[in-house]
Amino acid sequence: MKFFSHFGKYLLMLKGMLSKPENPKLYWKEYMHQCSEIGIGSLGIVMIISVFMGAVSAVQTAYQISNPLINKIIIAQIVRDTVILEFSPTLICVVLAGVVGSKISSELGNMRVSEQIDALEIMGINTKTYLVLPKIAAAITTIPMLVIVSMFLGVYGGRLTASLSGVLSADTYDKGLMEQFIPYNVFFAMMKAYTFAFLLSSIPAYFGYYVNGGSLEIGRSSTKSVVITCIVILFADYILAALLL
Repeated sequence: MKFFSHFGKYLLMLKGMLSKPENPKLYWKEYMHQCSEIGIGSLGIVMIISVFMGAVSAVQTAYQISNPLINKIIIAQIVRDTVILEFSPTLICVVLAGVVGSKISSELGNMRVSEQIDALEIMGINTKTYLVLPKIAAAITTIPMLVIVSMFLGVYGGRLTASLSGVLSADTYDKGLMEQFIPYNVFFAMMKAYTFAFLLSSIPAYFGYYVNGGSLEIGRSSTKSVVITCIVILFADYILAALLL
C-alpha cells in the first residue's frame, strides 16, 4: 500500500506542475539556470567516464577475441554498438542519477525543511511548477546532449586506446565503425536518454519535495531517491529493450 501511496503522490506532483506559469520570464530564467547546473555542471564527469569507458571496452574486447581467424575489425564494431546501445545512455544516466538526482533531492528537501516552499505557497506561487518543472525540463533538454557527447567520446576513447596499444590501427578502426552500422541504434539510445532523463529528475524531485523532518531526513531522502532512481532506470532499460528491439 505504501508503494501506491507514493506513486499516487508522484503522479499528483507531475499533474500539479503542469499549470500555467504566473511569470514566464521568471520561469525561463530558472530553466536556463538549471540547464547550466545540470548540463555544464555534469559535463566534466561525463567526458572522463566516457573516454575510459570506450578505452576499457576496446581493451577487453581485444583480450576476448584471441582467435586469429576472427578479423580484428570486429573490435571497433563491438565497441561502437556497446557504447551506443548501453554504456552511454544507461551507465551515464545511472551516474547522473547520483550526481544530479542527489542535488535535486537535497535542494528541494532543504527548501521544504526550512519552510521556503511553504512561504512561496502562501505568496500564491505554484511551487510544483516553479521549483520542479524547470529542473525536469532542463534535465530532458541537457542529458540527451550529454549522452550524445558520451557516444562520441566513448568511440574515440576506444579508437585512441586501440591505436596506442597496437591492437588495431586507426584506419582499420575507422573502417570498422562504418561497417554494418545500424542508424536505429542511435534512435533507440536517444529514446532511452529522454526516458532516463525524466526519471532521474522527477523521482528525486518527488522525494525532496515531500521530505519530512530535519537535516537527517534530507540525507536519507537523497540517498533513497538515488537508489530508487537507479533501480527504476535499470527496469525501464529492460522494458524499452523488450519493446523497441
